Amino acid sequence: MTHPSAGQVYELIAANVQGVIRGKPQLVRLAVAGLLAEGHLLIEDVPGLGKTTLARCLARSIGGTYSRIQFTPDLLPGDVTGVQIYRQGSETFDFRPGGIFANVVLADEINRGTPKTQSALLEVMSERTVTVDSVRHEVPRPFLVVATQNPIEMEGTYRLPEAQLDRFLMRLSVGYPNLESEVLVIMSDCAGVGPDELSPVVDIATLRQAVAQVRAAHIDPAVVEYAARLTAATRTHVALRYGASPRGSIALVRAAQAVAATYGRDYVTPDDIKEVAKPVLEHRLILTSDAELNQRRTSDVVDEVLAAVPGPVVGSPVA
Repeated sequence: MTHPSAGQVYELIAANVQGVIRGKPQLVRLAVAGLLAEGHLLIEDVPGLGKTTLARCLARSIGGTYSRIQFTPDLLPGDVTGVQIYRQGSETFDFRPGGIFANVVLADEINRGTPKTQSALLEVMSERTVTVDSVRHEVPRPFLVVATQNPIEMEGTYRLPEAQLDRFLMRLSVGYPNLESEVLVIMSDCAGVGPDELSPVVDIATLRQAVAQVRAAHIDPAVVEYAARLTAATRTHVALRYGASPRGSIALVRAAQAVAATYGRDYVTPDDIKEVAKPVLEHRLILTSDAELNQRRTSDVVDEVLAAVPGPVVGSPVA
């Protein structure tokens, strides 16, 4: 049996998701790229723009398991990871999985969870395993955490620590739709079209094959060096207290491999690196106090780094 290519898998999922998420092709491209890269997504925007809907559409499109964890101050780490339950009759412990055990996990309003509960995600987002009472449990693969947060409402929230932010492959923003797209969204809602009406367009086995293809995408050493030079430039930028770590360099390459697949290619170009530079790097950078006072933004810093670091000249690989 011949499996569809990663590019074909992207087209199927993207077309399905865009049946609900109207007028946001680049958002959908990057979100599906995150799925193909098996990297986690942080979606930050004001309420009502479809952040939760996007996560549900991704889960429905792949026929995978879906779990929603509503982060609140009283949420406990065990609610996320799971707990050991003692069975008195047999005098044994059984593991009861928490909400993190699904292919697509929506961590809704993640910054409303306490730091202790947020830290329950650190291991699973990095290693795809959960350790409870010294026993490791693997989560289903592929595995994607889609976290949302509202940047304008700070009361009752806890700032995500840098170690947590660094585990997200990309930070995305939905943005308001244009008038035409908003009309389509309203009409779709009136017609009862939503994530629950979507049918799976690929199965988990096919998605796993696509993830493997993305990982195997050719990337010239010069392009890898370009990605590394970009992240290295953030570490010496005068407006930054801390730049991107080597994990940021790895994320840049992985995201570029996935974006290349969305264009039907099995090789990465410097333009792919440039396309994902902002969503991959912005949330990993920490401004100096002076830069914050001058209202500098990390997106401005990424623009400056992209302008300052020359890209390599590489050709298409010979088939």
